[in-house]
Amino acid sequence: MKFSVLGSIEVTAGDTQVDLGGVKQRAILGYLVLHANKVVPTSQIIEAMWEGIPPPTARKMVQNAVSAIRRLLTSHNGQVGGPSLRTHPPGYQLRMNAEDVDLFRFRRLAQEGRAAIADGEPARGADLLRDALSMWRGRALDDVVETGVNWPELAAIEDERLSTLEDRLDAELDCGRHREITPELEVLTATEPLRERLGQQFMLALYRSGRQADALRVYRRTRKALVDGLGLEPGRGLQELQQRILEHDVAI
Repeated sequence: MKFSVLGSIEVTAGDTQVDLGGVKQRAILGYLVLHANKVVPTSQIIEAMWEGIPPPTARKMVQNAVSAIRRLLTSHNGQVGGPSLRTHPPGYQLRMNAEDVDLFRFRRLAQEGRAAIADGEPARGADLLRDALSMWRGRALDDVVETGVNWPELAAIEDERLSTLEDRLDAELDCGRHREITPELEVLTATEPLRERLGQQFMLALYRSGRQADALRVYRRTRKALVDGLGLEPGRGLQELQQRILEHDVAI
């Protein structure tokens, strides 16, 4: 069985997509997949499923969903040693092979990509990071997020995605592909105006493409977003890059 959480939650058994049931059952399965191979206390699941005061039947609802998920895994799992959901006080443990979950494959490839870059192979690193990012089909657990959940785990995973994307763009710049990534950076800096690293990468790509004035406009736009949105001035890295561009530094 294969589990996909980088987008709407999906489970496939061979070529068959598994029916995951109702909203709460899908959400509980998704939460357990995010914490795969760890014991997740029932109280933690309840807190994740219901903001504020949970209903009196919350614990029973979790137990019912777990029983349904267990039946689902049993009925579709034809592999010895496949995924299993075990009761493990004070809660439950979803045991599975990390390679069967797209999130953990993404993390493995991202780690390999960063290692390649550290070893002086930016082109190979960029390819590995690109492969990792290609697994994403939308926001993590997109269908669950649409129901109103706001788990800190999901924000952290989104930050992992953006950091991996920034690492890939740095590798592309190291390979001299500044013109190729300029259109992508234009979109990214518009959608993520508070991420200074993206702004810095866009400025560098524009400057290396002979577009000094455009690079300085990106600095002003990024600074405005930071001041208006966070009340902060740009960090030293962004300010130093602006100064070097103003000085027509040929070494950047």
